[in-house]
Formats: sequence, structure tokens, C-alpha cells
Amino acid sequence: MRPGPRNLITDIPGLRVGNADDARLGSGTTVLTADRPFTAAVHVMGGSPGTRETDLLAPDRMVQEVDAIFLSGGSAFGLDAGQGVMQALRAAGRGFAVGPVAVPIVPGAIVFDLLNGGEKDWTESPYPRLGREAFKAAAQDFALGTAGAGFGAMTGNLKGGLGSASCVLPSGLTVGALVVVNALGQATVGETPHFWAAPWEEGAEFGGLGPAPRIPQEAPLPRKRIGEATTIAIVATDAALTKAEAQRMATAAHDGMARALVPSHTLLDGDLVFSVATGARQLQGPLTDSFQLGHAAATCLARAIARAIYLARPGPQDLQPTWSSRFAGTR
Repeated sequence: MRPGPRNLITDIPGLRVGNADDARLGSGTTVLTADRPFTAAVHVMGGSPGTRETDLLAPDRMVQEVDAIFLSGGSAFGLDAGQGVMQALRAAGRGFAVGPVAVPIVPGAIVFDLLNGGEKDWTESPYPRLGREAFKAAAQDFALGTAGAGFGAMTGNLKGGLGSASCVLPSGLTVGALVVVNALGQATVGETPHFWAAPWEEGAEFGGLGPAPRIPQEAPLPRKRIGEATTIAIVATDAALTKAEAQRMATAAHDGMARALVPSHTLLDGDLVFSVATGARQLQGPLTDSFQLGHAAATCLARAIARAIYLARPGPQDLQPTWSSRFAGTR
């Protein structure tokens, strides 16, 4: 497997990602959309999820495709971002046809960033605006690190962020991941600059330091409270998948979260993975291709998580150091 040309989820043709964030607020929203509706599914493994419209993604539900997926800060307030995305989609004439009415289908999930030092004194939710702006900004190139829904993210020891990565399989299928890392656990090993995801690194996409020389055996203790930690992600492919097949890819992708964050999938996290299939390429070997898609999704997600931490930028309201500021000069 090799990274795509951008090493972003948008290496999958037709997909676009947009970010909108507010430095005073210390929060933001990220939207993934496409040229046309796409198959989507979800798998939740965290104990404290915050979601919108995820029930309709089950394989037995009537609606087969969605128009966009959003990831947002703001805890439950951030679910309002979906309203803004719906408004922008409706203005663009997009949505599920119900007679003469088009209803945009916009699932999403949120992370808790209400105690990150940003000003949260607003009386009217800013998230519909952020949702609209993120949708309108959607493009093939987009910022990582301190951007969009990852703008105010934190982890167990370092500032969190927004990450993405991609890979191309020998079959020609492309897989990508997009993630907001706001985890209870750590993406780095102990007090070292080494990433848990190092065995899957491509080139020096998050520093090229290689695996940690020693793995700590101490039992971790929680550094956040229930509801304050979550890693939310989207994995995507250009393969033609059913909703059930897409859900299996999302399930397999959770392995990447466990590889890159220690601990992960805890009672205090709301960890979940959406999966997206654009349907542009047919599976040539259904068993082999499906097997490799799950592995590729997990690998891309692990790499994307490390990139989110590695690329985070310092800010005036930060309560945690960034990887670059704590480990400056480490190579």
C-alpha cells in the first residue's frame, strides 16, 4: 500500500472536506461531502457517544445514501452544526426526494471541547454557522492539526487535532481516513515523542522517529471525566459497497484507533467510526478486496490519528502543549 497523492481522504475522487473554526470560541466543525450522495455506515465502540442521524445508517433502514457527514466540537451543542449543513445542502438543491421536497441527510458526531480555555459565553449556538461555513469551504485540499472540528481538541497529554491519511491498494482501490482526536488516552508512548502508530508510518508523515524503545507497563489512569473525551472518525473508499459491507469496514477501522491511542474505547470516550463508499469502482475479488479494505481503513486511521497530534499548532488559550512545542528539535 502507498499513500495517495495528497495523503488525505480526498484522494478518493469526488470527496471534499471543509473546515470552519472560531479561535475565540476554541472550537470548530469539519464536513465531508461529495459530488453526489454516497453509501454510509457507522460503528460505535465508545461508552459516551454524541451523534445525530446514526440510526438511519443501519443496513436495514430505508435511506441508502447520505449527502454529507459532519464532525464537530461543542459537545451536544455541536450537533447544531448538522442544521447548518442541511441549510447549505438545501440551498444547493441537494437531499432525499420526498415528493416535491428534498430533505438533506446529514449524520454527524461531536467531541467535548467545552473546557479547553475558549470563550463559551455565547447565548445563541455558533454551530449552525460553523456547519454552513464548513460545507461551503469543502475542497480537495484542507488544513490538518489545529483546524475544523479538531481546533479545540485535547488528549491525555498533548493538544489534539484533525488528522487525515490515505492509501492505494494493489487492486487500485483507494482508502482514506479523517479523524478528530480528543481522546482520553495518548497518541504518544509514555513521556516520549514516539507515536503508538509508528509501525504504520509512511515516510516521515509524523516525524519518522520509529517505534518507542520501551513500552510502559503501568496501568493508565483517566485524566478526563465522563463525556469529556472522544475520538470520532470517517473512513472512506471508492469501492462499491453495500451498507452492511461499509459497516464492516467501519468496524475493522476501530483496530486503527486501538493501535494509535492508549487506552482507547473506554467508558469515558465516545469513540466511533463512520464509513463512506462512493461506489466508483467495483470489487474485483469480493473476499480479497473486502479483507484488504478493512486492514487499509485501520492502517489509515492509525496514521491519521498520529498526524493530527503531530500537526497541531500552539495557540494563546492552550491548556496543553503541542507535540512540536514539547518535543521541539526531536528527529
